[in-house]
Amino acid sequence: MFNEKYFAGIDVGTSYIKTVVLNQKKEIIGFSIVKSGTNLKKSIITSFKKAIKDAGLSQDLINNVTATGYGRRNVVFANSVKTEISSHAKGAYHYFPRKITVIDIGGQDSKIVKIDEKGKIIGFKMNRKCAAGTGTFLEEIAYKLNISLDEMNVLATKSTKDIPLGSFCTVFASTEILSRIKEGEKIEDMVKSTFESVVKRVLEMDTLGETVVMTGGVIAYNTFLLKIFSKFIENKILTPPNPQLIGAFGAALFAQELVRD
Repeated sequence: MFNEKYFAGIDVGTSYIKTVVLNQKKEIIGFSIVKSGTNLKKSIITSFKKAIKDAGLSQDLINNVTATGYGRRNVVFANSVKTEISSHAKGAYHYFPRKITVIDIGGQDSKIVKIDEKGKIIGFKMNRKCAAGTGTFLEEIAYKLNISLDEMNVLATKSTKDIPLGSFCTVFASTEILSRIKEGEKIEDMVKSTFESVVKRVLEMDTLGETVVMTGGVIAYNTFLLKIFSKFIENKILTPPNPQLIGAFGAALFAQELVRD
């Protein structure tokens, strides 16, 4: 173990902090996911320590740490920082080394990243202006419907009717959904409509390539959303292992590259 080198990547997102620990074979041997909370620096330390413990290591055995995400500058002990676009592209390309379009749906933003055959980023789009098309949109709708996020995926699979939403805005959409339910529409049909609304907002951002890879916590925990995406683009969508960790995984790959043998 003491001759082995280990690397960590920390993705500081608006909703969650994800940390992964890699060995020299680029295998994830430990990870953690904690809420970002109000004390970001404390949450970063907590996530880092949990990932190291999960890997069965001590902190002094980590050779290099790379931080990414919107709060990456808050990781004061990081050896380097990378943008979230670069890290998600790096992580996704590792699993699918070909020309791909990466769609990452996060808590408060969505990203579309286009990567060429050699892993170079050739274009990207981000949506930060509105909660629609993000995890926050789903959380708000779940709250209004008095159900948990976990229930949304199960309910959507039971839907038997298509009911397009007329509103994209989170506030107006939640009001519309509640009104439709009071008028007699089933909650499962409205939940599916919510998922379809997320898909439509993401697809409005940019055109997609032939091979699409989806990452992010929203996809990791809402598999029915993946089915809807496939239906809309009429193509199979690829997902890497642990899609919610791809940003942190990509950052850890960068950390490994910065350490010489």
